[in-house]
Amino acid sequence: MQLRQTQDHLPIRFSYYLARLHSSQELEGKYYGELKETIVLVFFNVNLIDNNRMCNTFTLKNEDGLSFVKETEDRMKIRTVEMAKLDVNKPLKEMNEQEKMIYYFLNCHKGMDDSKIKVMIESDGVIQMLEKRVETISDDGWKKIIEDFRKLHENEERMERQLELEEAHKAQEEAKKALQEANKLSQEADKKVEEANKQVKQMVRKMYEDGFSLDQISEYCSLNVDEIQVLIKS
Repeated sequence: MQLRQTQDHLPIRFSYYLARLHSSQELEGKYYGELKETIVLVFFNVNLIDNNRMCNTFTLKNEDGLSFVKETEDRMKIRTVEMAKLDVNKPLKEMNEQEKMIYYFLNCHKGMDDSKIKVMIESDGVIQMLEKRVETISDDGWKKIIEDFRKLHENEERMERQLELEEAHKAQEEAKKALQEANKLSQEADKKVEEANKQVKQMVRKMYEDGFSLDQISEYCSLNVDEIQVLIKS
């Protein structure tokens, strides 16, 4: 569950979580029919999926929506819950069970100060069970849960920053390589221009030595008389 309103490469992260969990079954060399179904259920507080559904299930499909495997054999699913799509101002009596649960996740920290939470705590059996479960966790237990969550989040952020640094370094190297290539092409172009100028100079001198007039050389080489005189004297 992610309550922060940031996308943080969420789709990539969810795919990674699914692959990591599914591969943790360690069935290499065994019968793959024993693979257990892996479902990653993720709650996040941003609008990410371009539809009006709060809950979506994703499986392996091609561009035309054709499933990679039969539905009964599908062992990998991502189920998303976009809590940001909840209308928090909707009256409690008009909310379905799913909406009530999401509202509770988003606002349970307010306790009895929130009128909807107060009603749910007093009348909803599932919420009461959750509240009792929370009450049985000691302060040390909460500290450990919070510390474990903090470490997990820090590790994820560290991995993301590392990936970003690697991508930035790769882009820097590619830009450096492109610059070197451009410099190389520029040097080659300068060399060709220098060679062409040398050939023109040799041709002008040869024509002058052979008795051509400056006007004749100018017309033939598309150079003015002053340029021709400079080439002859240089």
